[in-house]
Amino acid sequence: MTDTYVGAVDQGTTGTRFMVFDHSGQVVANAYEKHEQIYPEPGWVEHDPMEIWENTKSVITSALGQAGVSPDQLEAIGVTNQRETTLLWDAESGKPVHNALVWQDRRTTSRVEQLEEDGLVGTIREKTGLEADAYFSATKAEWLLENADPIKMERTRPADIQDRAAEGDVLFGTIDTWLIYNLTGNHITEVTNASRTMLYNIHDLEWDDELLEEFGVSREMLPEVRPSSDEDTYGTTDPDGFLEAEIPVAGALGDQQAALFGQTCFDAGEAKNTYGTGSFFLMNTGEEAVESEHGLLTTIGFQRSGEPVQYALEGAIFITGAAIEWLEDMTLIDDPAETAELARSVDSTDGVYVVPAFTGLGAPHWDQRARGTIVGLTRGTRKEHVVRATLESIAYQTRDVAEAMEADSGIEMQDLKVDGGAVKNNYLCQLQSDIIGSEISRPVVDETTALGSAYAAGLAVGYWGDVEGLRDNWQVDREFSPEMDSAQADRMYGRWSDAVERSLGWATDDDGDGDGDGGD
Repeated sequence: MTDTYVGAVDQGTTGTRFMVFDHSGQVVANAYEKHEQIYPEPGWVEHDPMEIWENTKSVITSALGQAGVSPDQLEAIGVTNQRETTLLWDAESGKPVHNALVWQDRRTTSRVEQLEEDGLVGTIREKTGLEADAYFSATKAEWLLENADPIKMERTRPADIQDRAAEGDVLFGTIDTWLIYNLTGNHITEVTNASRTMLYNIHDLEWDDELLEEFGVSREMLPEVRPSSDEDTYGTTDPDGFLEAEIPVAGALGDQQAALFGQTCFDAGEAKNTYGTGSFFLMNTGEEAVESEHGLLTTIGFQRSGEPVQYALEGAIFITGAAIEWLEDMTLIDDPAETAELARSVDSTDGVYVVPAFTGLGAPHWDQRARGTIVGLTRGTRKEHVVRATLESIAYQTRDVAEAMEADSGIEMQDLKVDGGAVKNNYLCQLQSDIIGSEISRPVVDETTALGSAYAAGLAVGYWGDVEGLRDNWQVDREFSPEMDSAQADRMYGRWSDAVERSLGWATDDDGDGDGDGGD
């Protein structure tokens, strides 16, 4: 009998990966390609959706070829994606009308401040579980509708793109929707991605008319919302397309919910933290949408066919792994692997703190105008101190969220499952355990975003029978326990809080950073 597998497209902020998993959840094939980061203005971040789709086809073909797996050996494909990143495309041609606006993009900051002035923050939080922030899709979609059509100035009506959207001729989507559309021809999203748009009511489980009207988004341009693991599937790949096979696309999750699923956090109280470009700390709260009083987001964790939605609390930290990339950009390091050695080469940061608020601060601070800050510099400061302080900033930001999580949930966290590229750094994992004061568990398969979407797709088509079998697949690579004196960790964390205060509210419209109009 021919072996069969499940594939997963993991479309992230910096690149696209395709992984193939066997029945035991082990990696059979893996291919990755980066895509361009486009910065048209300070605080603006864009991706080319066509480049992302071409890269997706390339990594699927490459991974299958390297492993000698034929497309018809795939029983299903799952999709996981960078969340909130937003694009519009022409329904007839299938071509984007503008680059995608990335979740990091801050061009709509002024619009969010207008929402605050108009007293809509509470309404948005009540309906969507989200803070009003440029991070989410709603203001990005609004901006695109007002500015996106590259040839609208040549048309007779300046508002032409909005008219076409109202007719369903221009389609809205996050990256999952874009990939599902290109893989299957169907305009579909799923509940976790919908819950990140700031347009979806997470209690009623439907697009919200009041929010759609506020942001000028027509219902006709919106995708159908489906479960994360869908027995009806989202469609199949085109047998005449690049794979030359009909493969069900049956599961999708936003990347952080996919990691929650891949880490088998299926029960209330189970938590994970993913260290990628940013870090995202999620705790499953079961069928209850717990309202946060400490700056966290209430979001949808996942949904299986025929089952209730599972909710989660989330702490979204905008910059963690990207802070390591910044060290490279500043030529303080040549390779991320150097950070542990450099950090160990000094006894401390010598009083230096780095607050990597390059695109504002997320949970629990939610300050769009915070900016990257280094405090405590002296003439004796060396790059080793700055590198160590940058690694420490990742651990401190996670503690910010962990304390908020415990306060909201009433659950004292004993163990945190971690994943993502940065957790390959043993120094960082130990530091995280010390600063947070709890056990850290790193799994054997640390690409849990891809694994989670594979699980969702595989469950939908019966490749895996139930979630308990998936728990058996989860294996610990290494555990880390606190070694630092808790009083010392508290002192260090207290000074971190002082440093954060100094980063707040720095950006102004006069800086050309954070202005909804982008300046002249």
